[in-house]
Amino acid sequence: MLEQFLRYIETERRYSPRTVRLYADAVQRFYDYIGGDDSISVLQPLHIRGFIASLLNGGLSSRSVNLHLSALSSYCSYLCKQGLLQTNPVKKIQRPKESHRLPEFYDREALEQLISSFLENSSWTGDSSESDPSARLESFSACRDMLIVMLLYGTGMRRAELAGLRLENFDEGRSVFTITGKGAKERQIPLVSWLKGKILLYLQKRNALFEGRSSSSFFVTDKGEDVYLAFVNNVIHRQLDGLKGFEGKKSPHVLRHSFATHLLNGGADLNSIKEVLGHSSLAATQVYTHNSFEQLRKVYENAHPHSRK
Repeated sequence: MLEQFLRYIETERRYSPRTVRLYADAVQRFYDYIGGDDSISVLQPLHIRGFIASLLNGGLSSRSVNLHLSALSSYCSYLCKQGLLQTNPVKKIQRPKESHRLPEFYDREALEQLISSFLENSSWTGDSSESDPSARLESFSACRDMLIVMLLYGTGMRRAELAGLRLENFDEGRSVFTITGKGAKERQIPLVSWLKGKILLYLQKRNALFEGRSSSSFFVTDKGEDVYLAFVNNVIHRQLDGLKGFEGKKSPHVLRHSFATHLLNGGADLNSIKEVLGHSSLAATQVYTHNSFEQLRKVYENAHPHSRK
C-alpha cells in the first residue's frame, strides 16, 4: 500500500519529488520502529506514541517529529479513503510543541554591498568568444554562481525552484520567471532591470559553451549538466563565506528570508509578498512581521522625541 500511496501523492496530489521522498522515509521509519511489520494493523495510537518517543529520544527536534507525523497522517488518511482504515489514528495523537523561531535574515547593507560587487565584477564583460576554453569556462562559472545568489535574493524563490528552472521558464519579453512551486502551483515573479540584464549575459555565456547540448536546465554545472540541490548550497556557501555580515548560517533559505524581510521593511504589503513567495496562506508570510516589528522598534527609539527621556 505504501507504493500506491506514494504514486498517489506524486501523480494526483502532485507533491514535489523531495516531499515524496520525505514521506516515504517517514512512513518506512515507522515500520522499521515496529520491527518491519508493514501491515495496516500496526497503525495504532499506542504504536505511534512509542514512535514519537523514540524519535525524540534519538535527538530529533519537535519540528522534525511533527513532519514525520504529517507524513504518517497523510498515509493514514489515504488508507481511510481506500476503506482500509476506519479512522486516522494520528489525529488522536498530541503533537510535540515546537519552539517558534524567527526567520534568520542577512543585513540589508551587507547584501547591497555584495550585490554591488557582483554587478561590477569583470567576469560579466568577458568575451564569450574567447579562444581559451578554460578562460571561457571560468568566466561562465563565476557569472553563474553570482547569478544564483542574485536570483535567490532578487526573487525570493526556493532552492528547489531555482535548481528546477528550465530555459523556457524565463520570459525575456515580459521580464518574468514562471515558477512551479510546492503542490505544483504556478506563479510568476517579475524581474527588475539590473537582474534581467545579468540573466541575458549569463545566457550568452551558457549558450556559447553548451549550445546544442540536450539539457534545457537554466542553470548547468561546469560540465553542462543539470544543477542539483547540494550544488546550490555549495555555491551560496562559497560566495558568502568569510564576508562581513554573513557570519551566521549560509543557505539559500536565509536569502529567501532576507528578500521577504527587506520587502516588508521597505513598505511592501503582506499579500504581495505572499504571492511572490508562493505561500499557500497568509499565515506563513506573517512570520516576517515579527522581524519587521523589531525594525519598527529601532526606528521608534531613534526617532520619537520622548524615546530617550
